[in-house]
Amino acid sequence: MTDSQIAARSADGTPAVDPAQQSSRRMRNRVLLSSFFGSVIEWYDFYLFGIASAAVFNKLFFPEFSSTAGTLASFATLAAGFIARPIGGIIWGHFGDKVGRKGMLVLSIVLMGVSTTLVGLLPTYAAIGIWAPLLLVLMRLIQGVSAGGEWGGAVLMSMEHAPRRRGLSSSVAQMGLYGGILLANGVFALASAATGDAFMTWGWRIPFLISAVLVVIGLWIRLGVQESPIFKQARERAEQAAGEKPRVPLLDVLRRPKNLLLSIALVLGAFAASAVYGTWIVSYGIEVGFPRADVLNAVLVSAAIGLVFQPVFAYLSDRWGRRVVVGVGAVLQALSFPVMFALMDGGSVGAMYLGISLAAFTHAIVYSPLGAWLGELFPTTQRYTGASLGYQIAGTIGGGFAPLICASLLAASGGGTAGISLFIGATCLITVIAVFFAAETSRSTL
Repeated sequence: MTDSQIAARSADGTPAVDPAQQSSRRMRNRVLLSSFFGSVIEWYDFYLFGIASAAVFNKLFFPEFSSTAGTLASFATLAAGFIARPIGGIIWGHFGDKVGRKGMLVLSIVLMGVSTTLVGLLPTYAAIGIWAPLLLVLMRLIQGVSAGGEWGGAVLMSMEHAPRRRGLSSSVAQMGLYGGILLANGVFALASAATGDAFMTWGWRIPFLISAVLVVIGLWIRLGVQESPIFKQARERAEQAAGEKPRVPLLDVLRRPKNLLLSIALVLGAFAASAVYGTWIVSYGIEVGFPRADVLNAVLVSAAIGLVFQPVFAYLSDRWGRRVVVGVGAVLQALSFPVMFALMDGGSVGAMYLGISLAAFTHAIVYSPLGAWLGELFPTTQRYTGASLGYQIAGTIGGGFAPLICASLLAASGGGTAGISLFIGATCLITVIAVFFAAETSRSTL
C-alpha cells in the first residue's frame, strides 16, 4: 500500500492522506539531522551533569559531608533536574501543540546550552560556601525544564515529517540519548586524561564549556527546519472551526488519562536502567576498585552499542509491532542487571566492559520503539503535551531517583547489589504490564 492509499483517520480527524508527504526528502533529512544532533546536545548536557555528580561534584560542592553523604547529596542534585522535567514537558508541550514544534525546539536547545555552560563557570564551595551548591541546583533545574521539551519536539518532528516507518524515523531522535552518553563520557574521559592532577581543579570545567560550541552548531541546523506539516494542517483546521473554544492541551490529556498513565509505565523501566548503567555505575565501579578511566570507557563502549542497535530494533518495531519489541526488551533488560553486577564483582576489567555493554544492549531493545509509540497514543493537538509529559514523569520517577535509590540500597546492604537488581526488575515489570494494556499503533495513521 502506498502512502496515498492510506484511508484511516487519526483521533483528531486528520485527513486520510498523510500530510507528511508534503515534506521533501531533503527537508526530511534535515529534520532527522536536526533531531539527532539537537538530542545529542541535550543529552550530552544532561548526562554530563550525571557523570560529574558521580566523580566531581560530591567533592567540590559538598565537601563538608562524608564520602557517602556527599555522594547522596550530589545525586539528589542530579535528581532535581529530573523533577523539573515534567514542568518543562507541560510548558514546551503546551506551546508546541498551540504554536508549533520548531520554535520550542529552538528555545530548548538555547536554554540547555546556557545553563550547562554556566555550570562550567561556577565557583566551588571553597570559594563561595553554601552558594555554590545552591547555584548548582539552580542550573540543574534549568537543565531539567529545557530537557522536558527537547525529547518530545525532536521525536514528533521526526515522525510527523516521515510518511512511513515512524519507529525508524523517531529512533533518530532517540539515538540522541546514546549519542549524548557517548559524547559526555568521551569528553569527560579526555578531559580527565589531558589535565591529570589538575582535573579536579579546573579540568572538569572543560566538558561543560564545550557545550557553548555545540549549541551554536545545533542552533544553525535547527533554524533551517520547516514546521511539522501534520501540525500545520491540524492548526489550520482548528482556526477554520467556527465558534470552537480555545483548547488547553494539558486539560485534554488529563480528561482521558489512560494513555498518559500507559506512557509513564511504558518508559519507566528504560529510564531506570539507563540511569543505572549510564550514570550511577561510574560511582559503583570506582567504589569497587576499577580505575575511573576504565569505568568511563566501559560506559562509552556501551553507549556506542546502544547507538548502533537503536535503529535496528526501531525498524523491527515497524515490522513486528511496538508491543512485541518493548515487551521482550523489558524482560531481557530485567535479567541483564544481575548478570552485569556479577561480572563486575569478579574484578576483571574485561568482564566489567561485557556487563555494562549487555545492559546497554537490552536497553536499546526496549527503548527503541518508545518515541514512536508514545507519540502515536495521542492525537496531533495533544501529542507534544501528552508524549512529553508521560516521558518526563517516567524520567523523574525512574531516571531521576534511580542513582539516589541505588546509592541508598548499596549503603544499606553493605555493598550488596541484589536490591538494585530487584529495583530494576520491578520497574521493568511495570513496563511489561503496560505493554499488555497499550494499543498496538504501528499500523495506524497520525
